[in-house]
Amino acid sequence: MRGTEGLDLSFEKLMVFGGLENMNRSDSGGEVGGGLGGGLRISEWKDIPVELLLRILSLVDDQTVIVASGVCHGWREAISWGLTHLSLSWCKKNMNSLVLSLVPKFPKLQVLILRQDTPQLQDDAVEKITTYCHDLQELDLSKSFRLTDRSLYALAHGCRDLVKLNISGCSAFSDSALGYVTGFCRKLKFLNLCGCVRAATDRALKAIGYNCNQLQSLNLGWCDRVGDEGVKSLAYGCPDLRALDLCGCVLITDESVIALANSCLHLRSLGLYYCQNITDRAMYSLAQRRVKNKHQVWAPVKNRYEEEGLTNLNISQCTALTPPAVQALCDSFPALHTCPGRHSLIISGCLNLTSVHCACAVQAHRTTPAIPHLAH
Repeated sequence: MRGTEGLDLSFEKLMVFGGLENMNRSDSGGEVGGGLGGGLRISEWKDIPVELLLRILSLVDDQTVIVASGVCHGWREAISWGLTHLSLSWCKKNMNSLVLSLVPKFPKLQVLILRQDTPQLQDDAVEKITTYCHDLQELDLSKSFRLTDRSLYALAHGCRDLVKLNISGCSAFSDSALGYVTGFCRKLKFLNLCGCVRAATDRALKAIGYNCNQLQSLNLGWCDRVGDEGVKSLAYGCPDLRALDLCGCVLITDESVIALANSCLHLRSLGLYYCQNITDRAMYSLAQRRVKNKHQVWAPVKNRYEEEGLTNLNISQCTALTPPAVQALCDSFPALHTCPGRHSLIISGCLNLTSVHCACAVQAHRTTPAIPHLAH
């Protein structure tokens, strides 16, 4: 059986590298197993005590862990209380049935990855998760096209400790359900809503800004119903925001960027791809806010401040921008690079911005020795 073969290989690997001997050797130098019950000799994986079982399972894939949970009652009990991370993304068929059968066995899960290539999950699986996994902190439901608002309502009541939630591509969710879940899951720091075109609206962003004050990362890629009012509410309500992807949010204007510049002082990554209403005014607001803050920083924290600021900016296809404004921004944030191999200022599709260069590119140009003219 494939699963037990994996356990055999993991056991041999641990033995070869002295893992069992190191863990079980008693202080008096006894033989293997001496520290775990008076000279217990381990000859095959079925004899392994619970203390070592979880260590071995950390070396194998999630499929093998599931097989191990069915070996015997003792192992099932140990894995039930010891397993905190599980991914079922390898399951290409019948993931919904697998979740329904497994989730009750693993109530201590903190991380559950259910990413799919083709939609399999249904609401009953998510409801089962929320019934048993109350300690869940990270949940990935990306590309679950079949899920409806029922799943979000269940998460709101059963998984209130969520810190990271990925529902990208879940196009059936509504903005009212998204707003509802944020009212209960107030510890959210990472939220991926890419492609959630019905859920990600100004109304939902106002709820997020009001409820999720600890939010650090938000992906709103291709949510074309997001406008300035929603982004401004987000900026005012989530001052610790570090990464925001607004790529394809075609309705936003300079007002959104200005609000982010004024309120989100820790912002390090900003995606504005194809936001063609963005003009120089937005770039200057980011650059000037940096200069203003720089003069207000106390000396003891100045070095730390210098390490902060924008490190990634995507303004591809923002065709209204001009070189002076983007250059001013680039000069204000030394971590923005246009040089080969370090592109963190992405300007593809903006042919008028080819003259913009980062600080290190300019420095490299200055230090390049001139080629002497050869005498004829």
